[in-house]
Amino acid sequence: MYTVCVRDHFMIAHSFRGETFGPAQRLHGATYVVDLELRRPDLDPDGVVVDIGKASACLREVLDEWNYRNLDDVAEFTGRNTTTEFLAQAIFNRIAVRIEEGQLGPHAAGLSAMRVVLRESHVAWAAYEGPLP
Repeated sequence: MYTVCVRDHFMIAHSFRGETFGPAQRLHGATYVVDLELRRPDLDPDGVVVDIGKASACLREVLDEWNYRNLDDVAEFTGRNTTTEFLAQAIFNRIAVRIEEGQLGPHAAGLSAMRVVLRESHVAWAAYEGPLP
Protein backbone atom coordinates (compact mmCIF):
# COMPACT_ATOMS: atom_id res chain seq x y z
CA MET A 1 0.00 0.00 0.00
CA TYR A 2 1.35 3.42 -0.97
CA THR A 3 0.72 6.49 1.18
CA VAL A 4 1.13 10.21 0.62
CA CYS A 5 0.70 12.70 3.45
CA VAL A 6 0.15 16.45 3.31
CA ARG A 7 0.12 18.66 6.40
CA ASP A 8 -1.52 21.95 7.35
CA HIS A 9 -2.89 23.60 10.47
CA PHE A 10 -5.87 25.61 11.69
CA MET A 11 -6.87 27.53 14.81
CA ILE A 12 -10.26 27.39 16.49
CA ALA A 13 -12.07 28.20 19.70
CA HIS A 14 -14.73 25.97 21.29
CA SER A 15 -16.13 24.69 24.55
CA PHE A 16 -17.42 21.29 25.62
CA ARG A 17 -20.46 20.10 27.52
CA GLY A 18 -20.15 17.43 30.19
CA GLU A 19 -18.27 16.79 33.40
CA THR A 20 -15.76 14.65 31.50
CA PHE A 21 -14.23 17.82 30.09
CA GLY A 22 -13.56 19.66 33.38
CA PRO A 23 -12.14 23.13 32.68
CA ALA A 24 -12.50 22.59 28.90
CA GLN A 25 -16.22 23.24 29.42
CA ARG A 26 -15.19 26.90 29.30
CA LEU A 27 -14.33 28.55 26.00
CA HIS A 28 -10.75 27.74 25.01
CA GLY A 29 -8.60 27.72 21.89
CA ALA A 30 -6.75 25.05 19.99
CA THR A 31 -4.24 25.03 17.17
CA TYR A 32 -4.35 21.73 15.33
CA VAL A 33 -1.68 20.34 13.03
CA VAL A 34 -3.53 18.19 10.49
CA ASP A 35 -2.04 15.28 8.55
CA LEU A 36 -4.04 14.01 5.59
CA GLU A 37 -2.84 10.55 4.52
CA LEU A 38 -4.10 9.18 1.20
CA ARG A 39 -3.56 5.52 0.29
CA ARG A 40 -3.80 3.28 -2.74
CA PRO A 41 -2.54 -0.21 -3.58
CA ASP A 42 -0.91 0.81 -6.88
CA LEU A 43 0.52 4.05 -8.21
CA ASP A 44 -1.50 6.00 -10.77
CA PRO A 45 -0.39 6.30 -14.44
CA ASP A 46 1.85 9.26 -13.44
CA GLY A 47 3.64 7.13 -10.82
CA VAL A 48 2.16 8.88 -7.78
CA VAL A 49 -0.49 8.24 -5.15
CA VAL A 50 -2.14 11.59 -5.82
CA ASP A 51 -1.17 15.10 -6.92
CA ILE A 52 0.33 16.57 -3.73
CA GLY A 53 -0.50 20.13 -4.79
CA LYS A 54 -4.16 19.28 -5.28
CA ALA A 55 -4.28 17.37 -1.99
CA SER A 56 -2.71 20.31 -0.15
CA ALA A 57 -5.13 22.80 -1.72
CA CYS A 58 -8.09 20.58 -0.91
CA LEU A 59 -7.06 20.25 2.74
CA ARG A 60 -6.54 24.02 3.00
CA GLU A 61 -10.00 24.64 1.53
CA VAL A 62 -11.62 22.37 4.11
CA LEU A 63 -9.70 23.84 7.04
CA ASP A 64 -10.48 27.40 5.93
CA GLU A 65 -14.16 26.71 6.69
CA TRP A 66 -13.32 26.71 10.42
CA ASN A 67 -10.02 28.55 10.72
CA TYR A 68 -10.14 31.39 13.30
CA ARG A 69 -13.74 30.54 14.19
CA ASN A 70 -15.54 29.70 17.39
CA LEU A 71 -16.97 26.27 16.56
CA ASP A 72 -19.70 26.85 19.16
CA ASP A 73 -21.16 29.32 16.64
CA VAL A 74 -21.10 26.95 13.64
CA ALA A 75 -24.69 25.84 12.96
CA GLU A 76 -23.77 22.36 11.73
CA PHE A 77 -22.08 21.63 15.07
CA THR A 78 -24.99 22.71 17.27
CA GLY A 79 -25.46 20.24 20.11
CA ARG A 80 -22.14 18.46 19.41
CA ASN A 81 -18.88 18.42 21.31
CA THR A 82 -16.32 19.35 18.68
CA THR A 83 -13.66 17.05 20.11
CA THR A 84 -10.48 16.29 18.25
CA GLU A 85 -11.90 12.90 17.28
CA PHE A 86 -15.12 14.48 15.99
CA LEU A 87 -13.21 17.05 13.92
CA ALA A 88 -10.96 14.35 12.41
CA GLN A 89 -14.06 12.59 11.05
CA ALA A 90 -15.61 15.85 9.87
CA ILE A 91 -12.45 16.63 7.87
CA PHE A 92 -12.36 13.06 6.52
CA ASN A 93 -15.95 13.35 5.31
CA ARG A 94 -15.36 16.69 3.58
CA ILE A 95 -12.21 15.46 1.84
CA ALA A 96 -13.99 12.26 0.73
CA VAL A 97 -16.72 14.33 -0.95
CA ARG A 98 -14.12 16.42 -2.76
CA ILE A 99 -12.30 13.30 -3.96
CA GLU A 100 -15.59 11.93 -5.29
CA GLU A 101 -16.25 15.26 -7.04
CA GLY A 102 -12.88 15.00 -8.81
CA GLN A 103 -11.08 17.85 -7.02
CA LEU A 104 -7.94 15.73 -6.61
CA GLY A 105 -7.87 14.83 -10.30
CA PRO A 106 -9.15 11.94 -12.39
CA HIS A 107 -6.69 9.38 -11.05
CA ALA A 108 -7.75 10.01 -7.44
CA ALA A 109 -10.58 7.58 -8.11
CA GLY A 110 -7.96 4.88 -7.45
CA LEU A 111 -7.50 5.98 -3.83
CA SER A 112 -8.60 3.21 -1.50
CA ALA A 113 -8.25 4.68 2.00
CA MET A 114 -7.63 7.86 3.91
CA ARG A 115 -6.52 8.84 7.41
CA VAL A 116 -6.89 12.25 9.03
CA VAL A 117 -4.76 12.95 12.11
CA LEU A 118 -5.29 16.04 14.28
CA ARG A 119 -2.42 16.82 16.61
CA GLU A 120 -3.40 18.92 19.62
CA SER A 121 0.18 19.01 20.87
CA HIS A 122 3.39 17.06 20.70
CA VAL A 123 1.94 14.55 23.19
CA ALA A 124 -1.74 14.22 22.18
CA TRP A 125 -3.54 13.51 18.93
CA ALA A 126 -6.55 11.74 17.49
CA ALA A 127 -7.32 10.27 14.07
CA TYR A 128 -10.11 9.00 11.89
CA GLU A 129 -9.47 6.58 9.04
CA GLY A 130 -11.46 4.49 6.68
CA PRO A 131 -11.89 3.16 3.17
CA LEU A 132 -12.88 5.36 0.26
CA PRO A 133 -15.68 4.35 -2.08
